[in-house]
Amino acid sequence: MKKYCFALDLIEDKKRIKEYIAYHKNVWPEIIESIKEAGILDMEIYHFGNRLFMIMEVDKSFSFERKSLMDAKNSKVQEWEKLMWNYQQALPMAKPGEKWMLLENIFKL
Repeated sequence: MKKYCFALDLIEDKKRIKEYIAYHKNVWPEIIESIKEAGILDMEIYHFGNRLFMIMEVDKSFSFERKSLMDAKNSKVQEWEKLMWNYQQALPMAKPGEKWMLLENIFKL
């Protein structure tokens, strides 16, 4: 099992942040299914203010390339991502089109 951590910001708007959190308390079943099919065993998202932090634990079948291809072919995932982009904003150092930014592990106990 491998773990990945990511960061992303939400648009600084209390109403939008509340809506975003509400969506994540009731994620569409098709999205949960696509996450599991990609080899993601566990996923958690935390927030502080408008900053998001995601932890993903994956199995040996997982790859970012495979997940990206699966998502591109899944209309429900595309619909979800388009909807979520109404709430999210790229981190300042992100390149155009980049969303969740992979974090580098610099310490482990």
